[in-house]
Amino acid sequence: QVQLVESGGGLVQAGGSLRLSCAASGGTFSGYDMGWFRQAPGKEREFVGGVYSSGGTTWYADSVKGRFTISGDNAKNTMYLQMNSLKREDTAVYYCAAKLPSAVGYDYWGQGTQVTVSS
Repeated sequence: QVQLVESGGGLVQAGGSLRLSCAASGGTFSGYDMGWFRQAPGKEREFVGGVYSSGGTTWYADSVKGRFTISGDNAKNTMYLQMNSLKREDTAVYYCAAKLPSAVGYDYWGQGTQVTVSS
């Protein structure tokens, strides 16, 4: 079992930047595929971006591609989501998730951190 804790959410103006962190415990960070998801009010949870444990390849939803960047620090067992050029549409609760590379879907989730982008 791995436990995930998100942090770094807050209120920012449109066009601004924010950096989210996801700290993992109970497992080796480098041994998991990691992902970021978000859920806006009245909408279903959607995939934002992810990173594969093998090779560190990242991939992003079209809505955030070019604006968001995923990175990690294996020594700190932490994954980051750098969000630039934020839009009002980015307002949501952001969750980090993890899965073993052999798993089909993400099995472990954090509690989420609120990101609010003002107009």
